[in-house]
Amino acid sequence: MPDAIDLYDPDGYVDGPPHETFERLRNEQPVYWQPMPDGTGYWAVLRHADLVAVAREPKTYSAARGGVVLEDLAPETLAMMQDMLLAMDPPRHVGYRRNVAPQFVPRVINQLEPRVRTICREIMRDAAERGDVDFVHDVCAKLPSQVVGELVGIPEADWPQIHAWSERNSGGQDPDFSSGYSEDASNATIEMAMYAIGLAEQRRAEPRGDLTTLMLSMELDGEPMTDIQFGSFFVQLVTAGNDTTRTMLSSGLLALLDHPEQLAELRADPALIPGAVEEILRWANPLHYFRRTATRDARLGGVQIAEGQKVGMIYTSANRDAAVFRDPHRFDIHRDPNPHLSFGTGEHFCLGVHLARLEGRVFFEELFETFPTIEQTGPARRQRSNLNNALKSLPVRLCAV
Repeated sequence: MPDAIDLYDPDGYVDGPPHETFERLRNEQPVYWQPMPDGTGYWAVLRHADLVAVAREPKTYSAARGGVVLEDLAPETLAMMQDMLLAMDPPRHVGYRRNVAPQFVPRVINQLEPRVRTICREIMRDAAERGDVDFVHDVCAKLPSQVVGELVGIPEADWPQIHAWSERNSGGQDPDFSSGYSEDASNATIEMAMYAIGLAEQRRAEPRGDLTTLMLSMELDGEPMTDIQFGSFFVQLVTAGNDTTRTMLSSGLLALLDHPEQLAELRADPALIPGAVEEILRWANPLHYFRRTATRDARLGGVQIAEGQKVGMIYTSANRDAAVFRDPHRFDIHRDPNPHLSFGTGEHFCLGVHLARLEGRVFFEELFETFPTIEQTGPARRQRSNLNNALKSLPVRLCAV
């Protein structure tokens, strides 16, 4: 395998994911050792079946030991991440998730549909007045900011700041968002966590019927949740809720603009939208990877993985695996079955899956109902990141008549 392959370099994702390289590696070296500039490296897991195997063996492949990003974090930053649900291992993960999961089951999430629809209609009215918009920030970013803000009980005046922190937190490899990956992203995480600690103090004094009050009443490791632990959970919940949904919506429109015949089908039959949302998630999954760390020697995909080595679960590759998806490089809103891994699998299957699907369905229903014509007016720009598979701008003209 040529040394020229570099799956880590964020510059390699600016023009789009390296799908040709992923496909070649899936066929020739599906668990691929990728050196990193800091002198370490990781095993990139590229096939669907191998990724599922890693995700479903948390005793062998730990989310907690090194966190979920490829970079080795400073001890204090890693400690904060380890209080996030996405970086916990069983049994700690199971116990903590059990406490909060009832708030994200379909019965509860479905009750949010009227409010989500109202928010979408308000967003569309504002967009109609403007006409020419950056679809990523002027339209898509507003839905998760409001939905998550209301769920968690964040004052409306603070939503823009929360969104800015979220972008810095996840956009640290892109100079448009950050001056340096680890430093600026860590600073944003700390600033957001400090805000959450202040919010926790307010809710302890004046409880409300929001998710913040509920979480503060829960136990973690057999003890009442501390404000610092709440700060870590808050960072994960708010960042994930903002960034991944914004990416799903903006990448979804771009995919449909690039496939106008399928966009026309959705306009003619909105019942097809849920299936289209699933294909959008497969085609343009919001996150390229999550990391695990081997807790013991293991064998995967024909290679030996040593205890302590990093393992990157590359969702962007697994979602195009021809062993699972027929004609995997074709965007197809009718694809069925569609066992994509964009929500993960196993212990860490996305807690917000039902909310994301609700937001996606209602958003596109209202978008197509409001705007008979949507025209792209300039090139889309992608985020420089090997973690976030995101657009940072998509100029469009929205015509309501």
